[in-house]
Amino acid sequence: MNIDIPEGKDPIGYVWGELVPGIGMAAANLSLAVYQHTTLGLREFEAARLRIAQINGCMFCLDWRTERDGVKVEDGFVDAVTQWRTTDAFDDRARLAAEYAERYALDHHGLDDEFWSRMTRHYSQVEIVELTMSIGAWLVFGRLNRVFGLDALCVLPKF
Repeated sequence: MNIDIPEGKDPIGYVWGELVPGIGMAAANLSLAVYQHTTLGLREFEAARLRIAQINGCMFCLDWRTERDGVKVEDGFVDAVTQWRTTDAFDDRARLAAEYAERYALDHHGLDDEFWSRMTRHYSQVEIVELTMSIGAWLVFGRLNRVFGLDALCVLPKF
């Protein structure tokens, strides 16, 4: 489905800000907070984010690379995310981040004791909650943009 965007309007600003200003602005603030206030390392952050982008099929999210202090993940990182089970490009934390993102999006009822045992060996409770909130934000906002056809038009502000 495509949303009718009035001539001359920024599609993201219109849908997120004008159509539903009370919800849209709160959603935008959550989306920005995920990037501005994260304590997660860049590789695990991007492993989870890109796995959700792959699942959502959001074109913009697949092309975007988070930058921190001038550093981005290496070329080919997205391919490693696709192969998170077998790649040698990931440490345990990045691999678990990609796995968690996938399972959260596709089989959250299947998050069993064995998974949580592995997760808590590598992540603190604070990090798990932060990663969960981030995954949830990427899942909903990337999917919203994809479903409405905004992912081809999306431009995020630099921060």
